Amino acid sequence: MGRQLKGLLYFFITDIRYSLLIFWTILLSILVVSLAFAYFLMDVENGMMTFSLTVPMYIYCGILGFLTVKESIPFSIKMGATRKSVFISLGIFFLAISLFMGTAASILQEIVKVLAEMTGVDTFSFLHLAYFVDNTWYTRILIDTSVMFFFLALMFVVGLLFFKYGLAGGGSFLGVLVVLLLISIAKGWIVDFFINLFSEIDLAFFYQMLGLGIVVYCVSFLFLRRITTVKVK
Repeated sequence: MGRQLKGLLYFFITDIRYSLLIFWTILLSILVVSLAFAYFLMDVENGMMTFSLTVPMYIYCGILGFLTVKESIPFSIKMGATRKSVFISLGIFFLAISLFMGTAASILQEIVKVLAEMTGVDTFSFLHLAYFVDNTWYTRILIDTSVMFFFLALMFVVGLLFFKYGLAGGGSFLGVLVVLLLISIAKGWIVDFFINLFSEIDLAFFYQMLGLGIVVYCVSFLFLRRITTVKVK
């Protein structure tokens, strides 16, 4: 089993390497352009440029979790990997990629902050959930790791539903979620939820989110243990 885990982790890492390189190249390019705009805004009264590293990363992780089902699981099973090995290795991979992305983003933000102070650019700032709690580098890593792992796990389960039960099963699940979302918006529940959330948010919430992400990922084993290499349409 140890060899299977190492082999699967190597496969997952090499499989994501190209898309990860493209993602960071685009993200860094946008960051450089944003910094250039911020420099020119120094001559504009009340000019300010804000940028978020984390929102694109959250979206990327959600897409990655969904596509992993289609691109990685059938190949892994065809190569002889057991469902249990796939489950464990993917869990490690999801946690590792979340921690890597969160750490890289936090380090990059610190570097940009130092460079902005050295060059006197005071018209640029980052948007981050840590501003609601405690904006330190380790807090940002914790928050980003928790959120990204949750999105990876959630979209992985959604991907399994589409793969195992086809468009009807996955679409029905998303349809129920949309209906519940619309009802909560109409009743004002979701607005009250976010108001209360951001007014009372603390680090414990992100620990809970990480725990919830682990629970959601564990639920995925119920679908993964009997999955085949044939996708239901």
